[in-house]
Amino acid sequence: VQLQASGGGLVQPGGSLRLSCAASGFTLDDYVIGWFRQAPGKEREGVSCISSNDGRTYQGDSVKGRFTISRDNAKNTVYLQMNSLKPEDTAVYYCAARVPSTFWDIRRLCKETSSYAYYGQGTLVTVSS
Repeated sequence: VQLQASGGGLVQPGGSLRLSCAASGFTLDDYVIGWFRQAPGKEREGVSCISSNDGRTYQGDSVKGRFTISRDNAKNTVYLQMNSLKPEDTAVYYCAARVPSTFWDIRRLCKETSSYAYYGQGTLVTVSS
């Protein structure tokens, strides 16, 4: 089971990036997929998550209206479209996968960062002029 995150880079404030999370060894649609980020000196936080099967999504308050998560089952890939980027979005972004939960909704699942069994290697996003 592997997750490969890509698409990070340097972008000016107000710009856009699209991150990709490609899976191998398993089918993404069977798992809850989350994008998390960690800035220096800060805890890892849930950015956006998408549930298995029904595709419900959640975006954290700090990115709501700017970031969108989506899944392409044919490519076994999940994307994070990031628009109107701000300097405070600078962080290493990780995608992660976990099995669905019968107890937690997608909002709770996106906050339980330690419950994800599979993490990709991370991709650095730097927002700076």
